[in-house]
Amino acid sequence: MHFTIKVSAAFCVAASFIAPVSATWVQQCYSRLFDQRADPILQSGKVAYHTHVIAGGNGFNFTIDYAAARASTCSSCAIKEDLSNYWTPKMYYHAKNGSFITVPIEGDDNEGNMGGMAIYYLHRPGPDNDPIVPFPKGFRMIAGNAMKRAAGSDFASLAVNHRCIGTDLQFDSLPDQKCPGGVRVQVTFPGCWDGKNLDSQNHQSHVAYPKDGNFDGGRCPSTHPKHIMTLFFEVTYRTDQFDDMWYDEVKQPFVFANGDPTGYGFHGDFINGWDIPTLQKAITNCVDGAISCPDQTFTYFDKEETQACKLPNMINEKVNGVLPKLVGCNPVTTDAAAASKAYATCRDKTIIGLSSTAGDVGGYKYIGCGTDPIMDSGRTLTGSSKTDVKMTPKTCVSFCKSQGYAYAGTEYGTECYCGNTLPSGRAPKTGMLGNCNMPCGGNPNVMCGGSQALSLYQDLTKKGGGTKWWTTSRSEASKSNGSASQKGCRSRGRSGEKRWLLS
Repeated sequence: MHFTIKVSAAFCVAASFIAPVSATWVQQCYSRLFDQRADPILQSGKVAYHTHVIAGGNGFNFTIDYAAARASTCSSCAIKEDLSNYWTPKMYYHAKNGSFITVPIEGDDNEGNMGGMAIYYLHRPGPDNDPIVPFPKGFRMIAGNAMKRAAGSDFASLAVNHRCIGTDLQFDSLPDQKCPGGVRVQVTFPGCWDGKNLDSQNHQSHVAYPKDGNFDGGRCPSTHPKHIMTLFFEVTYRTDQFDDMWYDEVKQPFVFANGDPTGYGFHGDFINGWDIPTLQKAITNCVDGAISCPDQTFTYFDKEETQACKLPNMINEKVNGVLPKLVGCNPVTTDAAAASKAYATCRDKTIIGLSSTAGDVGGYKYIGCGTDPIMDSGRTLTGSSKTDVKMTPKTCVSFCKSQGYAYAGTEYGTECYCGNTLPSGRAPKTGMLGNCNMPCGGNPNVMCGGSQALSLYQDLTKKGGGTKWWTTSRSEASKSNGSASQKGCRSRGRSGEKRWLLS
């Protein structure tokens, strides 16, 4: 059984006049690092039980501490001072033939761009206006329970819900109806901390939901007396793209990577990577209703920079596209005991092993992913070019090599460009994988650039006139200080839908 919550449009409009905005700021993750079976909180140093969509700083790894997070050279999220990591389970369409198909996140496209998630930072001091403390170095926590398969009335259960975009309905489970704009899955984290422990054995008991009020605001219990910023994750899945593929009109066909077809097992993870003084400044100054405060407190990566911040696959397995089964030990089940047993008896032998997206080809060294913003002063590589529906790195390198060029670059899956110079501003940047996410037309297991992105190869025996790729410094990679297009917190939504978070 599940219940729905109707949100009156009239109420939302009225609320804008009678209540302050409760989202102090939003960390807009325009993209994500990758989709991977990684969970450095619950399964540190190991392959995780199920696949997550992971956003934040590129210091992320199977084992990560605060120093590693702060050493990130880029982030898939907009606020530069926050190099934290955020992740949730990936969603699939469970086909009638038993296969599983990736459900795209809002922002995913066929050009190598990836959608992300929105992380709301809510100022919730409780009715007594208690002070809020910043997350300390090394802090981490989990909200939700991957094994959960039934509704509950406690705050931890109520903190997970699913919004049917394009309607006024919100469900505690995945909606058993088609949603015109997809499903926005949401989880609110505990806002109370014991003030001592950075983590706990179950990664949850060092934090707690309020003892009164509601799950996203109230008085903290005496065992967890410290108020922290309340995190609210939301990820929008484009389930509407499967509207003509429902084979049971009364039972929805979607499942999370942990084998959960109910939605009750949705969860979120957070590892702190904030610059603590900046976080404290934001907590102190950016109270609800201070619309300009985020812009005065933070600096921002622009969308292009967040899209370029990627990590290479660290496990050699397929988690996107069409899968015969969910990777790991994740039988689709509505029974919590069965889900727990599957993990307890799991004998998965998958190992962590870096899967290279490209290597040296035909005497040319792969030097990384550069940019090719054609509308801005023309092509990056200005020599010969060709298009081939069966394009591979070898095809492109052979073509450029035959004409004596120092550089070869594949783009958009089927295009090849050659040149003798590489402008430093368009060269691969140290520590950034780039947005080269389009499979080659002739080999879908290898990437051939992306939209305005070049997989670049260099003949090191030649002296090209442009700056060598390795001279692009870390400081160069962080010079840009563009403004994210969405920094305010008053409303959020698609197709005119208003998104209000009320105290």
